[in-house]
Amino acid sequence: MSRTEFTVMLAFVMALQALGIDAMLPALSDIAAELNVQDPNDRQLVVGTYLIGMGVGALIFGFLADRFGRKPVLLGGIGTYCLFDFGCMIITDFNTMLVFRFANGMVASAGSVVANAIVRDRFEGDAMARVVSMIAVVFMIVPVLAPTIGQMILLFAGWRAIFGMMFVTGVTMFLWVLFRLPETLAADERQSLKFGRLMHNFRLVITNRDAFGYIFGAMLVFAGLYGYINCAEQLVGEHFGLGQRFAYVFGAMAVFMALANFVNSRIVERFGARRVSHTALLVFVVTGLAQLVVAWAAPDNFWLFAPLMTVNLGLIGFLGGNFSSIALQPFKHFAGSASSLQTTIRVGGGAALGAIVGAAYDGTARPLGAALFGLSLLGVLLILYSERGKLFRRRKETIAQVEGEGPA
Repeated sequence: MSRTEFTVMLAFVMALQALGIDAMLPALSDIAAELNVQDPNDRQLVVGTYLIGMGVGALIFGFLADRFGRKPVLLGGIGTYCLFDFGCMIITDFNTMLVFRFANGMVASAGSVVANAIVRDRFEGDAMARVVSMIAVVFMIVPVLAPTIGQMILLFAGWRAIFGMMFVTGVTMFLWVLFRLPETLAADERQSLKFGRLMHNFRLVITNRDAFGYIFGAMLVFAGLYGYINCAEQLVGEHFGLGQRFAYVFGAMAVFMALANFVNSRIVERFGARRVSHTALLVFVVTGLAQLVVAWAAPDNFWLFAPLMTVNLGLIGFLGGNFSSIALQPFKHFAGSASSLQTTIRVGGGAALGAIVGAAYDGTARPLGAALFGLSLLGVLLILYSERGKLFRRRKETIAQVEGEGPA
C-alpha cells in the first residue's frame, strides 16, 4: 500500500467518527420535534451521548487491537458502527435514540484508536506527528462538508436519511479496509489480555510524567471544542440568528482546522512537535480570553464571535495531532492499549466536560468563552508539569524501557 492510500484510508476510517457528529448538527431541532423533546438543551444529548460513548469505547478497542491485531478489531468496529446507524434510522423514541447513539459512539472509537496504533506501528517522533497531521488534513474534509451534506439531505428527505448515508459510508469503508489494509502488528508483539498485564500498562501510561500533561492537557482543550459542538446549533443558528446558514458557517470554520493541520504537517519536523504545540496553546489561551471578553461586552455580535472561534478551531489543528504523538511516544511496545487509555481520557473526559459546558448554555457565548479560556489555561499548567517548567524545548525522543512492558 502506498503512503498516500495509507494516509487517505486511515483518515476516512477516523472520519466515520466525526461524520456521526457533524452530519447530525443541522438535524437536531428536527429530531427533537419528531421525538417530542421538551427541553431545548436536551437536543444536545444526541451529540453528547455519542461523544461520551466514544470515550468509553476507546478504553476497549486498543487492548483488543494489541491482543488480536489491528485489522480484525478495526473491521469489527466499523461493522457494528453500520448496525447502530441502521438502528438510529428506524427508532421512534428519544431515549432509545440516546442509547443507540452512545453505543454508536463506542464502536466508532475503534477507528481513531486503532488508526493511531497503526501509525505508531510504522512511525515515531516528529515523523509520526507529520503523518498524523497529514491524516488530519484529509480527515478534516468531513467536518467541513458533513454539516452541509446533512443540511442538503434535510432539503429532500428527513433526518433518518442522514443515518442512512452514514450506514452506506460505513459499509464502503468496511470493504476498503477488508481488501486493502495489511496487518501492522507482528504476531510476536501481541499482548496478553490478562488483568494484571492491563493494569500494568495502565500504570505505565498514567505515571509517565512525559505523557501525563499532554494527555490531560489535550482533554481540557478538547472539552472546549466539544462544548462548542454541543451548543453550536443553538448558539449560531438561534442566538446569532443564522438559521439554516449555520451548517455553512460551521463548515467554513472547520476549513481553518484543516489548513492548520496541513501547515502543521509541513513544519512539525522542522520545528518539533513541542515547539509548535506550545506556541499554539499559549495563543489559544489569549484568544479564549478575548472570546470571554467579547461575550460579555458584545454578546449579540456574531462578527466578533466568529473570527475568534475560527482562530480557536484552527489552533486545535496545531495541538491535537502533536499532543497525541508526544503522549504516545514512550509506549511503542503497547501502542494500542496506550492509545486506548489516552483516547478515553482525552475524548471521554473532554466529552463529559464538554457536556457540562453545553448544558450551561444560557443564550449567549459566555459559558463557552469562560470554558475556552479557563480550560486552556489549566492545560498550560499541565504541560509545564510534563516539561518540568520549560516550554519550547526540542527533546530527543526515546522509547521508555520498563521491565515487563513487552509482549506477554
